[in-house]
Amino acid sequence: MPHTVKDKKKLLMRVRRIKGQTEALEKALDHETECSAILQQIAAIRGAVNGLMSEVLEGHIREHLGAGSSSEKQRSRDLEDVVAAVRSYLK
Repeated sequence: MPHTVKDKKKLLMRVRRIKGQTEALEKALDHETECSAILQQIAAIRGAVNGLMSEVLEGHIREHLGAGSSSEKQRSRDLEDVVAAVRSYLK
């Protein structure tokens, strides 16, 4: 069972929280809220997305790269997937 299915409820809660934060940001921009409040909301969203990425990445590493999780060849492919995802995220 993939870790995203196992942790589905927790991950969806995080995504819904991010959705609420982005909707609040949209309203703040629409109502011409002060720049400092806008910046604070953007920082909060970034932190929430980073937390989501961390949660999914940790689960992926533990499940796919842990000892005995799969063959050496499959673990090598999974490692390349993780590296590609991290590189893409950090761009």
